[in-house]
Amino acid sequence: MSAPFFYFIRTRILLTLAVPVLMLAACAVGPDYRRPEIDVPGAWKEDPPPGWKAAQPQDMDERGEWWKVYNEPQLDDLVAQVEISNQNVAAAVARYRQAVALLGASSAAAFPTANLGASAGRSGSGGNESIGTNGITHSGINNGSQISLNLGWEVDIWGRIRRDIEAGKARVQASDADYSGALLSAQATLVQSYLQWRVNAVQRRLLDETADAYRKSLQVIQNRYTAGVAQRSDVTQAQSQLSNTLAQAINLDLQRTQLEHAMALLIGVPPARLKLVLAKPDLPRLPKIPTALPSELLERRPDIASAERLAAAANANIGVAQSAFYPTLTLSATGGYQQGSGFGPLFVLPNRFWSLGSALAAFLFDGGLRSAQLEQARGAYDEAVANYRQTVLIAFQEVEDNLAALRVLEEESVHQREAARSAAESEALVRNQYLAGTASFLEVFVAQASALSARSLDIGVEGQRLIASATLLKALGGGWYREVLEKPPGTEAGNGDTVKE
Repeated sequence: MSAPFFYFIRTRILLTLAVPVLMLAACAVGPDYRRPEIDVPGAWKEDPPPGWKAAQPQDMDERGEWWKVYNEPQLDDLVAQVEISNQNVAAAVARYRQAVALLGASSAAAFPTANLGASAGRSGSGGNESIGTNGITHSGINNGSQISLNLGWEVDIWGRIRRDIEAGKARVQASDADYSGALLSAQATLVQSYLQWRVNAVQRRLLDETADAYRKSLQVIQNRYTAGVAQRSDVTQAQSQLSNTLAQAINLDLQRTQLEHAMALLIGVPPARLKLVLAKPDLPRLPKIPTALPSELLERRPDIASAERLAAAANANIGVAQSAFYPTLTLSATGGYQQGSGFGPLFVLPNRFWSLGSALAAFLFDGGLRSAQLEQARGAYDEAVANYRQTVLIAFQEVEDNLAALRVLEEESVHQREAARSAAESEALVRNQYLAGTASFLEVFVAQASALSARSLDIGVEGQRLIASATLLKALGGGWYREVLEKPPGTEAGNGDTVKE
């Protein structure tokens, strides 16, 4: 048989075998991923409070720096430092980089491997010399050298490598969402702490103003006591009331200081380096925030996206485990130059060698190992689906809780504001009656305490509304949107966040 005919037959055989192999490689075992079904209500149980509105599609383009709705430049500067210096966010970025690196390792398996090897040796047996049949002395020492290039490629017939890459991509996206979730959590905590700091500042101003009024009242009572028209108990009650108010103010200073320390931690600096200035004496106005429909919440929350992507990764791992039941096909090629003895030129035609080969390996018995691994992968997927659904339910709860809080606090603020106005009016009336001698100081004492308590509660309710609004913004996903996961790493997400490399 001639050499050309032999090569022709071999080529036809290789092509015949390659066609079904490539067709098999176009498919992948294991279930294709579908997002787990969720029972999503069409509307919220709690209707949005007055002044709020349903979200419109164009709102998505304006939700980046969500904390700016409070119109607080000092807060804007603080939040900007969270992404730069917060250590929890930095740790999330590091975890994202690890996920990207693991994806690169999984992707590398889809490509052939190439290894370059070189060796040189000197060997001998018996004595150093031997005498041949013709009486000629031969050396017993051999010198050899070789240089070769080895190529290997596992043909991904059953899609094991592709499923592994699919799982890696999903884990990268989950890690990206985890980073966004860590950033959102730190930002929201900072906003809540800052708003509480502002509430405490307003309450401290109220106590300062009240203490000034109590000092004047104490002076009047002392004068009346000196003149013999007031009792000593009136003086002691007035002094006690003043001292109690000053003590409350000191307690507020402690709370404000601790809030400042917490904010310093969130922006990643020692507390001594954080200096806050109270530029505005009043509380920020309650913002008008667009709410989302329940179905849109699935696209706005990074923790939901992370849980869903982990479910996708777990689904792909089922295919990886299932592919272990099928044989693996590995193609290999080796070529190079080798020299058995002597010190002549290595790179010459007689020293050249090459080989082509393939290996098909399949398991026969493993004691149930692969079956156990497949069942474990299925169990992991079911767990991921349950975690995803639980995350969605928690998200629904958080939104409903804060919508309810805003609705109830809105009603409460109306009554509390009226209570504060009535208590202030009652205090003025009783004080005038006391000066006229028609009321005891005990009545004044009670009226003043009631007025201070009512005004403090009014400020507290307004503060609760502000904090509930920030919590609702966080529950709605802040400025995040799922489209960020579809962009290549390192590109702008279009909402104030940048996907980290």
